[in-house]
Amino acid sequence: MYFQESDLFVGTSKDFVKEFMDLAIKESHRRGYLLFRQGDRARYFYILVKGQVKIRIGENGHTVCTVDRSGEAFGWSSLVGRDVYSASAECRISTHLLKIDVEKLQKIIEKDPANGLLFFKHLAGTLGDRLLQTKMISVSSQAEISSSFGTGQVLDSEAVTA
Repeated sequence: MYFQESDLFVGTSKDFVKEFMDLAIKESHRRGYLLFRQGDRARYFYILVKGQVKIRIGENGHTVCTVDRSGEAFGWSSLVGRDVYSASAECRISTHLLKIDVEKLQKIIEKDPANGLLFFKHLAGTLGDRLLQTKMISVSSQAEISSSFGTGQVLDSEAVTA
């Protein structure tokens, strides 16, 4: 049901999607709930059903992207051989999602390599789109910072014009 809305499953068989659905744990969380922190053991992959999740990197919590489209996936570190999450994920509003245990998911993918390959191709496309989105956020954020003139100190725009 929810998976059909995800671009990750375009072209995969109904049996593959059903096995995926059977693994999914439905969860609901309130605003502010932290799903995982950067550096936590990466055990789960998530698909948004409804709500909004902020993905951020670093101690200062630089927002990389916001997951807010039904069927959108996150927590992909767990699927690409990383032991830990590369970012943190926090619910921005009341959020409903599907949580999939990666070890169980890998068994399904190994059992059905043709559909597993399609799934990973779509995942790669999703990650590429997110990388482009992150780059655009980074470029627009840097445009707001004034030049340091090689000192390493960021000067605000009023100090530069004085």
